[in-house]
Amino acid sequence: MLAAGSMAGPSGFSATQPRRLRWHRAVTRLGLWSSSAEGQRGRSSWVGCFWSPVVMQKDKENGKFLEVEPSRSGGEDMWSAESDAAETGRFPEHLIIMVNGLVGSAEDWRFAAEQFVRRIPDKVIVHRSECNSAMLTFDGVDLMGERLADEVRSVVVQRRGVQKISFVAHSLGGLVARYAIGRLYEAPSQIESCTNKSGGMNGLIAGLVPMNFITFASPHLGSRGNKQLPFLCGLPFLERRAIETAHFIVGRTGKHLFLTDSDDGKPPLLLRMVDDSDDIKFRSALRSFKRRVAYANANFDHMVGWRTSSIRRQHELPKHRLLVRDDKYPHIVHVDKGDIDLNKIEVSSSTAGRSQVNDIEEEMIRGLTQVSWERVDVSFQKSRQRYVAHNTIQVKSYWLNSDGEDVISHMIDNFLI
Repeated sequence: MLAAGSMAGPSGFSATQPRRLRWHRAVTRLGLWSSSAEGQRGRSSWVGCFWSPVVMQKDKENGKFLEVEPSRSGGEDMWSAESDAAETGRFPEHLIIMVNGLVGSAEDWRFAAEQFVRRIPDKVIVHRSECNSAMLTFDGVDLMGERLADEVRSVVVQRRGVQKISFVAHSLGGLVARYAIGRLYEAPSQIESCTNKSGGMNGLIAGLVPMNFITFASPHLGSRGNKQLPFLCGLPFLERRAIETAHFIVGRTGKHLFLTDSDDGKPPLLLRMVDDSDDIKFRSALRSFKRRVAYANANFDHMVGWRTSSIRRQHELPKHRLLVRDDKYPHIVHVDKGDIDLNKIEVSSSTAGRSQVNDIEEEMIRGLTQVSWERVDVSFQKSRQRYVAHNTIQVKSYWLNSDGEDVISHMIDNFLI
């Protein structure tokens, strides 16, 4: 039932579980270690130890252990065995939710999750979401967002002791995460009388203090518009054909990405997601985070354009002569800390010659930049993995996308704990 033996991965962890730790963990899960209320709760859910085995992974570099456990709500949780979660049932205080993209899975974020726990062992527990995997990513941003919100609520209940929450999402997962946090948002007026958590002045997310909201190559402005879906080469007739056929290929998600949905006569969902509505507070939820960061491929991303992933207008993209290499992070070529208020940049108000799509894109940019964003531009131009830049930026598979390791390091080094 519990893993035995050893198998080393690219990040240096081996799957192994000492007999003493296996016995201790099994007893803990059965709730036999205490007659307290926690013990009673453990006894009531003792069957969970059979369907939710904990695997101990040993880091061959430092000899420390990492605990990996399937979450009852789906997906997989990771935390350091250095924490006292096994003894007390209280987990590290900072919960990180990692969200996959189109036709993805929880496995896509394995490398980054292991790096988080290795480098910040006593502070974080990482949950890799599984509720929107494979074909489920065709169901539409709203349905996926609802599923993610339900999954997060379940994880928060299961992992006692968490106080803070961050989201890290790739590609389509960035839109799904934006929808989910709108559903999970609790306004300050809702929480003042029932919580004393510090840091939640702008509201809470699932009852936790929001810290980092980070996206990697996410189409925040959708995929409609010139060169927003780069593999179409900016050819107008191909872009028109993609708009007409996307929903046949990727279902409701295609309609949302190409802004062709009009449920009950409403504006496109992505346009509605830049502002608050009566029942879901998209903008307030984004504002509640201490940081919002958009990592974007400046080139060679054939799935998501630079403009849409960095939430910029065409003339705001950094000129290539300003892109410089960093010795520590060789694929990070430009960092904008978000000090410039993009809303103060003069934009022509003339509508002459502008299409409806351009008007919608402009409205989305104005809405999303009502809150500040850090923008990190990435280039794999000199990498042999440049043609799979969309996956390399998150190190989806270490064997195929290892050149993105410095981008993951940059995220962790700048992460607010």
